[in-house]
Amino acid sequence: MSAGIVQAAYIVAAILFIMSLAGLSKQETARAGNYYGIAGMAIALIATILGPDSQGTGWIILAMIIGGAIGIYFAKKVEMTEMPELVAILHSFVGMAAVLVGFNTFIDHGDLTGVMLNIHLVEIFLGVFIGAVTFTGSIVAFGKLRGLISSKPLMLPHRHKLNLAAVVVSVLLLFSFVNAEGSMFALILVTIIALAFGYHLVASIGGADMPVVVSMLNSYSGWAAAAAGFMLANDLLIVTGALVGSSGAILSYIMCKAMNRSFISVIAGGFGTDGSVSTTEEEMGEYHEASAEEVAEMLKDARSVIITPGYGMAVAQAQYPVHEITDKLRKQGVEVRFGIHPVAGRLPGHMNVLLAEAKVPYDIVLEMDEINEDFPETDVVLVIGANDTVNPAATEDPSSPIAGMPVLEVWNAKHVIVFKRSMNTGYAGVQNPLFFKDNSQMLFGDAKDSCLKILEHLD
Repeated sequence: MSAGIVQAAYIVAAILFIMSLAGLSKQETARAGNYYGIAGMAIALIATILGPDSQGTGWIILAMIIGGAIGIYFAKKVEMTEMPELVAILHSFVGMAAVLVGFNTFIDHGDLTGVMLNIHLVEIFLGVFIGAVTFTGSIVAFGKLRGLISSKPLMLPHRHKLNLAAVVVSVLLLFSFVNAEGSMFALILVTIIALAFGYHLVASIGGADMPVVVSMLNSYSGWAAAAAGFMLANDLLIVTGALVGSSGAILSYIMCKAMNRSFISVIAGGFGTDGSVSTTEEEMGEYHEASAEEVAEMLKDARSVIITPGYGMAVAQAQYPVHEITDKLRKQGVEVRFGIHPVAGRLPGHMNVLLAEAKVPYDIVLEMDEINEDFPETDVVLVIGANDTVNPAATEDPSSPIAGMPVLEVWNAKHVIVFKRSMNTGYAGVQNPLFFKDNSQMLFGDAKDSCLKILEHLD
């Protein structure tokens, strides 16, 4: 395949990637967006393998078969509830790939001299640095989402000064690396610094901000891929990496704005905040417990119902009986809608995907800003597995770690039913005053089992 055809294929692939991002921005076109992305990647792979600069095609195909088999295995095995962890660990792979490409390119950088050599060395250095930060940062994010690492922020003394020192030393190493026309010692040293920096950067961010961290790491992985593209002189990798990097950065900014968080603060490991997280489970009064039968009767008498799902719904796989409840109520003339918080589910769009999987109609799934004003006119709100995203402390308690974060104001409804296994705090470790309000009742147990019991009494 000639170089001209390869470049033409790359242009087509890049257009398909852009169409994929556009399609993924809406539920109705998300499936088509996935197909565009698959087609674009297939074209890119075929063009690269058959290109004039390709060598060791047999080894490449073997690696693709092994990697593809592993990917198919985990794609079938991983539950939808584990998607945030999967996304985080995949970001780490991209970061490590950029590091390995950087070292390989440094060892064999050809006969470059002068300005071209300096440019290439900067590309290598930045690629290794960004890749290493992405790798360990993603590992920490995976650990926090998986529950292997505490969701509390790591509070080292002078942590912001440590981050600043890591950046300053890395910049000095960059100048030393270029002036020496390449130094393996400097490259290894900056890799170690970047690995530690990436670990500390994400470890310093609390659990409440983890959805932003995942999208931020998505951005980092994109820039790591773009850096690898510069090192390999691959135009498509540069374009693709830039698309992922910029879209991830925009998504992180949008989510920070939706959570009333400082974008700089979050990406700098909690800079400008004390990072404190309340872990108290002390109850704030007396809570009222309801039975599934009582909830069913309440739903029968309601004219309007809003369901606000959270990560607990995903863990319990309760989206299917939730859809059945929705279907039955709508057939009985009850208005049922869903209120989705931007960070519900520890991954942007997680709840939307689960509800779409259960065939919940798109038109009744609304964002927080679209539905918050409707809670005062709502008869019953079902809070299924949500906690921090419906916490009134965000608006009522200036000292709360989540103070100022926009939340679903479910407490303004006539009746609120909270589905929970226990009275434990949520992922952010903050107690929820909602549980103790006069118009709130707790329905304890597995969310799926509770929904099935409610279904039995709706007939």
